[in-house]
Amino acid sequence: MTFSTDRSTFRASALHRLSALLLALGAATMLPAHAQTSAAANYPNKPIRMIVPFTPGGSTDILARSIGQELSKAWGQSVVIENVPGAGGSIGADKVAKAAGDGYTLLMGHIGTLAVNPSLYPKLPYNPVTDFAPVAWVARVPNVLVVHPSVPAKSVQELVALSKSRPGQLNYGSGGNGSAANLATEYFNLQTGSSFLHIPYRGTGPAVTDLLGGQIQLVFTGAPAVLAQIRNGQLRALAVSSPKRIDALPDVPTVAESGYKGFEADQWYGIVAPAATPPDIVRKLNAQINLALSSAELKNRLNNEGAIATPSTPEVFGQLIASELARWKPVISSGRVKVD
Repeated sequence: MTFSTDRSTFRASALHRLSALLLALGAATMLPAHAQTSAAANYPNKPIRMIVPFTPGGSTDILARSIGQELSKAWGQSVVIENVPGAGGSIGADKVAKAAGDGYTLLMGHIGTLAVNPSLYPKLPYNPVTDFAPVAWVARVPNVLVVHPSVPAKSVQELVALSKSRPGQLNYGSGGNGSAANLATEYFNLQTGSSFLHIPYRGTGPAVTDLLGGQIQLVFTGAPAVLAQIRNGQLRALAVSSPKRIDALPDVPTVAESGYKGFEADQWYGIVAPAATPPDIVRKLNAQINLALSSAELKNRLNNEGAIATPSTPEVFGQLIASELARWKPVISSGRVKVD
């Protein structure tokens, strides 16, 4: 009898411990979702760091500061811009890829860091698809094909014909090997059968200066760098790289309109976070950035810089990154684009 009572007591005790264990396991299973929800509800509760993988003053830096300012106004938390240049943006991008996935470290990425570098650098320390969570596609910056007034071509087709009649005699400048302008022009070469020779510079500014002086014949670069010179007649614009004409240059046709259907080679910019960043924090960031991009004030500010706001979902931005990786790989693999 005593034995039977002890055994019943033992069973009751065991059942109690098992129930407690199951409750604990259930609580542990529910914790991540609860923790994520709490994190999103309280986010942000401290300053956010946004890394720009280039020196201050360029388009990436300008866009990061514009978005950072809007987030600060909306949330009452400062967004600290940290410039980490080097290796075509790879150093700064890698720093974000290895940061904590808590929403407090972001990267203002662009076509180079997220779509070009994997094919350009054989030992790239990060993977733009698996190491980042796409947050927001911020803007497109159309490239503009401009020539020195001494070049007789008045259209894209005339320029292509001129190149074919003078193989290797027309030079183009860019901000350096592997730059967006270098890629856009080599893509143009491949699509049109042209043979413009590359003269790399240490920045877009020096390339435009030499174009104005007639040392080189053409540049295919972001609109902000050449808008003033086009408007005052120092340079002739032949085409823009975007699918549609841009408001800043309404009389300049697209390359596609000029006889090369499907051509598109815009620069683009967007924000990514470390891959482990909770999806609800990503969504909260995306919603606030899209709200800023939809405001008339920021749209006008971007238009003045030759940029086009592109509010969208994280999924759409992720699809852009994947498609651009595929687009630029053959251009780089052709051997005409190399790093310094």
